Amino acid sequence: MSDEIKEENKEAEEEQTEASGKTHEEELEEKLKEQNDKYMRLYAEYDNYRKRSEREKDARYADAVIDAVAELLPIGDNLERALQTEVESEDAKKLKEGVEMIMKQFNDSLEKLSVAPIKAVGEQFDPNLHNAVMHIEDETVDDNTVVEEFMKGYIYNSKRVVRHSMVKVAN
Repeated sequence: MSDEIKEENKEAEEEQTEASGKTHEEELEEKLKEQNDKYMRLYAEYDNYRKRSEREKDARYADAVIDAVAELLPIGDNLERALQTEVESEDAKKLKEGVEMIMKQFNDSLEKLSVAPIKAVGEQFDPNLHNAVMHIEDETVDDNTVVEEFMKGYIYNSKRVVRHSMVKVAN
């Protein structure tokens, strides 16, 4: 009995194939193309997802570094102010040497995190990097040139500003 059912199914498939005008091999090739197309679309979708996830992860890391460094920069500012003081006694000179070592370590840490100071004095004013808090009229300097830096600015990976430089600009 099962042989009869198999024969009937085979005959029905052959009739269907003859009606559509395609051979069994052509149908299989068409199904293979469809499956290959689905696979390629799924692979492309996965690849896009992987790339997008990587970009988002990098952006989250950059945000975390910028936030952490921004909180530490006032410490560096105070160390720089401490180094600007004039000292005369031997004890004060030794203390100043210690502060210099700490400042070097601080700057090395920033460098490892890909954070660099923004060049300001003598550079053209760039509102993306500098925050002009004062303007002066000076004929000896080109227009829109930074003449003094009040607070050092920092940039992450040469792309994102951690803190703008506070500067005086010549008009």
